[in-house]
Amino acid sequence: MSNPSVVGFSGNITRPSKTRAFVDLVVQDIANLHGLSGRTYDIDDVGPSLGSARWARDLDAKAQAILAQVIAADVLVVGSPTYKGSYTGLFKHFFDLIDPTALKGEPVLLTATGGGERHALIVEHQLRPLFGFFEAFALPTAVYATDKDFTDGPRKAEPRVKTGPGTRNIIGLLACSSRYYQ
Repeated sequence: MSNPSVVGFSGNITRPSKTRAFVDLVVQDIANLHGLSGRTYDIDDVGPSLGSARWARDLDAKAQAILAQVIAADVLVVGSPTYKGSYTGLFKHFFDLIDPTALKGEPVLLTATGGGERHALIVEHQLRPLFGFFEAFALPTAVYATDKDFTDGPRKAEPRVKTGPGTRNIIGLLACSSRYYQ
């Protein structure tokens, strides 16, 4: 039996990226706390085939492998920078390529970053409905970070992640028990 995995996917389109660093911080925290393997990807990792793909089969081999890891993850951590009150278009397009039943019951921790507090509802008004469509188990607690959380790099945002030990424990239990709703 393989080690349960936590996979992060960030909707950033540039590097370096605060969002990717933040998602990876959350992924590594969960992985280390629960002895899981952890890996983080972003739009840049998926590559240029994403933009022209109409179906998952249109992705190149590398992008298909990343898509498969996102689907197979025991825990998924997603995050996007806030762009005009929502997630990035390529982030949405990536998830548009996934079969609507593929994430059913998968525990998902929602994260987002933005310039200020006024965008904090992206997790409730944009990300939660998206993963509700997939019937994923979007955890009740989401994490949002603003630019001021990154004045000293992503590590300054660590206290926000650490404030949810109950969430982190739930994630570990869910990861070790496969898919929650199946």
